[in-house]
Amino acid sequence: MDNLPLLTMAVTLLGCVLAVIGVHAYSSGQAQRQALVDRMSQTGQMAIESGGRRRRFRGVDRWLRRTRLGKRIERKISATGLDLTPGEYFVYVVGALLALYFIVGSVFAPFFGFIAAVIGLWGANGFLDWQRTKRTEAFINQLPELTRVLANATQAGLALRTAIGMAVEELDDPAREELRRVADQLALGRSLDDALDDLVERLPSRELTVLVSTLILSNRAGGTIVSSLRNLTETLEERKETRREVTTLLSQVKVTAVAVPVLGMGFLLMINGMRAGALDDMTSALGGRIAVIVAAGLYALGFVLINRLTRVRI
Repeated sequence: MDNLPLLTMAVTLLGCVLAVIGVHAYSSGQAQRQALVDRMSQTGQMAIESGGRRRRFRGVDRWLRRTRLGKRIERKISATGLDLTPGEYFVYVVGALLALYFIVGSVFAPFFGFIAAVIGLWGANGFLDWQRTKRTEAFINQLPELTRVLANATQAGLALRTAIGMAVEELDDPAREELRRVADQLALGRSLDDALDDLVERLPSRELTVLVSTLILSNRAGGTIVSSLRNLTETLEERKETRREVTTLLSQVKVTAVAVPVLGMGFLLMINGMRAGALDDMTSALGGRIAVIVAAGLYALGFVLINRLTRVRI
């Protein structure tokens, strides 16, 4: 008990020391956090100045990414190469559908505005599929050059991972961006098989599947990868020319698939111009609505069938 004042002073002094250490650690952490925020802000500003842009509708994007629809939209957008977030795409589509409803409804009849909105919703999904197909076609056209770069790099004694990094620097988009994703995944420790399989999933095509299978088998079992890539380069060049000829031959048929629905809309405008309010009278009855729905379904069916018949697999 005689040492109680001394013990009390020691505990008080220890508490003060710990308090000072805590305040110093807190202030240091706050300073580091502020420095990190400033650095990230400068990086974002530099990205915007170098060609990037600020993302719009961030609240909608955060909400949408938590839903199944948002995840599906994000997967589709990632395969198209569009500079859009799921939230931006969702807001733009909703705005376009509302505009389509009011414009078509005012020109033809309100019921036609509803049908136009439904077709527009289908067209929004088709737009992503078209962009994905367009990007895949552009990537396929770059495959001969890609295989040539990989063959030259492997012939020089470089590893396949290094050869992919060289291809990122040599090729243009979209091959540059897609191969950069593969290189980033490899840098994070993902296996070559998984990274290349992910590439095939984003851009499905027979040519890319053959190339990826060749690279994976050569990476697993070894062998003459250089000669395989040389032969594959010649084959891809021939397929590229064949695909170009087929596309030219079928271009007229594809234009017909678009021209037929446009002619149908022109006939509706002629009918409404011959007698004002004719379309309103037609869609006010149940039989007229059924006839319009059936006609729109037949036009859509014809469009789909023409595109399916002209889809030649080489």
